[in-house]
Amino acid sequence: MRISDLLSLTIAALAATSAGLGHVPAAFGQTLPDSTTAIGSPMPAPVISHPLAPLSPQLSSPPPRPSADIGTTTPAGTASSVMGHASIVPPAAPQAILPDRLDDATSIIVAPAYAPAIAPPRLPEAFKSIRDAFAKGMKGYNAGDKVDAARAFAYAASQGHAMSSWKLARMYAEGDGVPHDDLKAFEYYSKIADEDTDEGPASPNARFIANAYVALGTYFLDGIPSTYVKANPERARGLFEYAATLFGDPDAQYNLARMLADGTGGPKDVRQAVRWLNLAAEKNHRPSQALLGHILFIGNGVPRQAAQGLMWLSLAREGCDPAKDAWIMQLRDQAFAAANENERQLATLYIDQHGKPH
Repeated sequence: MRISDLLSLTIAALAATSAGLGHVPAAFGQTLPDSTTAIGSPMPAPVISHPLAPLSPQLSSPPPRPSADIGTTTPAGTASSVMGHASIVPPAAPQAILPDRLDDATSIIVAPAYAPAIAPPRLPEAFKSIRDAFAKGMKGYNAGDKVDAARAFAYAASQGHAMSSWKLARMYAEGDGVPHDDLKAFEYYSKIADEDTDEGPASPNARFIANAYVALGTYFLDGIPSTYVKANPERARGLFEYAATLFGDPDAQYNLARMLADGTGGPKDVRQAVRWLNLAAEKNHRPSQALLGHILFIGNGVPRQAAQGLMWLSLAREGCDPAKDAWIMQLRDQAFAAANENERQLATLYIDQHGKPH
């Protein structure tokens, strides 16, 4: 397929999706960790925004690509203050390994066999090519004929077309023209991850692949009730870390930071959380700006920097949607009320400097 054809189809796919790359399962609960309850406002599930150009973290090398496979054994007694208790699942035959932490390549998690394969659909019509199936799927989707669109996407997805798998995953996750089915969404997201050939952030499919890893991570936080997908915070953290590192995905960076700040799925490290939040905040990721500002303003695990914290909170408030992001507005207003006049003036100066070209 020519790159120009693929790009035109990508644009069409994004235009048909009203909320960008949003609406994956909720990744976090609705309360702040105990260490950040000084202001006492609820924190939301992560907001999925349009991933921008990746900003490479300062790591010696990217972590190996994690498998999206399910069933990794979670140590007994492991629990998350945000997501609840993890389940113990007997491991299947080892297929891949994933470092427990970026700086500890000797500690590994055994990754069992991949999720059950999705059977190719039986379709009443033949398609000339993958491109033809995807084009007909988009045409049907835009015309409101989402049942036929799903059939076309399923055909293209069975042939390894990442964008079609992503569209189907979104449709099942949201109940968009098909019955809501988180397990099918999980399996289509898994298919994208399983077929990822380490194309990297420059690939035309990078946004879809990165979003698939983020979605899989959110599913692993709580699991999917009454299915084989069990809660596995360690696997979720590894998936977020991979998408945050290789693709520079701001949603993955935000989710990873939340887990680092909470100590969920691995050791607690607020300083590392701040580092990831800063990377995402510089890409105008509003939840990251708000959480970074909150941590800096109250000095949660890092030296207190009230003026910088108020700056990030103010930037987040300026760009947020009041109907959806009331928590951001509340955090900023409470911090502004608690700040002294010097901190407010210095924050205003920082905002002016932040808006200037560097």
